[in-house]
Amino acid sequence: MTTTQQHTVRSYDSELEEVTRDILAMGGLVEAQLRSALDALVERDHELAQRIIETDHQIDDLERQVDELATRILALRQPMAEDLRRVKTALKVASNLERMGDLASNIAKRSLTIEGNTEIPQREGLKRMGAAVYGMTNDVLNAYRDEDKELALSVWHQDEAIDEMYNAVFHGILTDMMADPSTIAAGTQVHFVAKNIERMGDHTTNIAEMIAYMTEGALPDQDRPKGTTVPQGTPDDN
Repeated sequence: MTTTQQHTVRSYDSELEEVTRDILAMGGLVEAQLRSALDALVERDHELAQRIIETDHQIDDLERQVDELATRILALRQPMAEDLRRVKTALKVASNLERMGDLASNIAKRSLTIEGNTEIPQREGLKRMGAAVYGMTNDVLNAYRDEDKELALSVWHQDEAIDEMYNAVFHGILTDMMADPSTIAAGTQVHFVAKNIERMGDHTTNIAEMIAYMTEGALPDQDRPKGTTVPQGTPDDN
């Protein structure tokens, strides 16, 4: 291999590593946003909620950076086989992480609409859901970093548990509303929060599927595990 070829290979490897670093940086921000959004909600911390909303653009900026670099790699390097899968996966992972950032920001926005002295309906259930999705996010980012298909699939299988937690919170909110109509306003907002957390879980399983594709060249060969019928909500997650 000539010196020029060696330099080209090193440059190419460096670009792929930069994509991975940017993805992991995005993931770290998403984890922090999710944890902070839930803290802002359950602790009624409006200043923290506002900071989350104001810093959401950092995740968007990193997604654009990943998109630009990945597009350049595709155009100039024309990667094949494993490298092509790695670049395609990076684009999908970045897109899912960006949506997760939007959902975390929306949780913060919802927390601002609940009156400061109002008890948060199903507070403990929300905390359990949030902790579970936070753990899934951490695991799936480690799986991406290490190209660990088994860890990714373990995250993929947790989607069913998140659905069940969401169901429990949803029905708990309905029970609270029927028992005390004064909880309806806060309960409605908390339902949207729970739905956003459930959607974040969906995005982590999307990422897990792409890791399986990246490492093996194929998506999981079975349907994604799902819980019982999940009541549908229509939260604004922008």
